[in-house]
Amino acid sequence: MVAAMPAASQSPWRHLPNAISMLRVVLVAPICWLLLHRSWSSSLAFVAVAGVSDGVDGFLARHYGWQSRLGGMLDAIADKLLLVSCFVILAWLGEVPWWLTLIVCARDLLIASGAVLWRLLIGRIYPQPSLLSKACTFMQIVYLVCVLMALARWPAPSSYAFMWLVAGLCVVSGLDYVVRWSHRAWQARHAS
Repeated sequence: MVAAMPAASQSPWRHLPNAISMLRVVLVAPICWLLLHRSWSSSLAFVAVAGVSDGVDGFLARHYGWQSRLGGMLDAIADKLLLVSCFVILAWLGEVPWWLTLIVCARDLLIASGAVLWRLLIGRIYPQPSLLSKACTFMQIVYLVCVLMALARWPAPSSYAFMWLVAGLCVVSGLDYVVRWSHRAWQARHAS
């Protein structure tokens, strides 16, 4: 006997979180263009919209039971595309330190490489970001918003403390991913 799916998953709105994640992917190109042209106020507006939408799609998916494997992957791809692009462009323009950009990129490369290895060696992967990872993504967005506010000459908190918080969270959450997913891989390989 097949169990009935929950009513929430039958809602015509169930794909809304995925659509919001796709919107974030689409926003990456105009954000990059605006950053390269030093349109700081417009960049700030688009990054703020992308940051808020990241929270909204996650809330909708969890609250209404609209979570899916595709949604988890779209959310992760949207976050990585947006954040890595912003950090690389701002570092290239001399607005954020290269060492911080390399830490952000190295963490995301580590996570993406781990996902590819998992897929090749074990099977399908179901994205499960930890609270530490969510905090890291959130602080990266906060840091970028502070940097862009200052560049747009808006009153902004100093990004200096956020810079170090982002660096620390990237390192710690990257190590957390390695430990947690290595343990899961070991269990999966020895369970079969």
